[in-house]
Amino acid sequence: MTATIIDGRAVAGEIRAELRERVERLRERGVVPGLAFVLVGENPASISYVRSKAQACEDIAVRSETIRQPAEVSQEELLALVAELNADPAWHGILVQTPLPPHISEDAVARAIDPGKDVDALNPVNMGLLLRGEPAFLSCTPAGIQQLLLRSGHDPAGKHVVICGRSNIVGKPLAAILMQKRPGANATVTVCHTGTRDLAAITRQADILVAAMGSPGAITADMVREGAVVIDVGNNRVPDASRKSGTRMVGDVDFEAVAEKAAAITPVPGGVGPMTVTMLLWNTVQAAERAAGAEEGRIR
Repeated sequence: MTATIIDGRAVAGEIRAELRERVERLRERGVVPGLAFVLVGENPASISYVRSKAQACEDIAVRSETIRQPAEVSQEELLALVAELNADPAWHGILVQTPLPPHISEDAVARAIDPGKDVDALNPVNMGLLLRGEPAFLSCTPAGIQQLLLRSGHDPAGKHVVICGRSNIVGKPLAAILMQKRPGANATVTVCHTGTRDLAAITRQADILVAAMGSPGAITADMVREGAVVIDVGNNRVPDASRKSGTRMVGDVDFEAVAEKAAAITPVPGGVGPMTVTMLLWNTVQAAERAAGAEEGRIR
């Protein structure tokens, strides 16, 4: 068996086309969706990430602005800036790019963002609402995984989903999303982690296997059931002397070997990655729609 490739770029493009239509309807009502980025310091990776997110906003006609702060900014000053953005109706979403300098608590910043503008879904309020099954912003990468599954014809309903990884940005929220009693979810979910005994015995039970471990090639072919769907969230750089950069990007799955057993698999790059930024846009447009609905009674 050779796995079908689940193309994250194609799915992201499909969703962005839908978002452009939603943004146009908002603009017709006089609402311009706005996303404010806060960038602290000169971390090259953070600068690159924010630039790519700003370009994605431009792609669907969402207004964005990057507010830069020096690495020496105090936590109090940063929290005051977040409070100003919370109060400004021009911004429907706020994203403070991480990592932050060591003297600033990322948890304190996440808690400071208005849950209604928390389009990165890191505020504990949104996490709690998600677990309860109440309306909330969904964490971007898990929401992207759900859309990849649904739009590639692999509805998780009734399936056994095994998630390898329990982080607050992937493993935990993805489990909470997929266990809900609602369309697009309703799965039986097992979460594995570093304390799991005989990991392979559990991963081989998966109808859908999600690798979010941060360890290159950690999921090998002997850990995957024949015909499973494999979602690789890994984003690891490994040495490669044949590349000009000296490195290449790989996932948490041994792609070539696993692709011979799986029914479908996401590549790295080009799988989950493009979905994360797209779902950030989704949350921002949704926030703007909520604001318009609050003002006008409803939004379609």
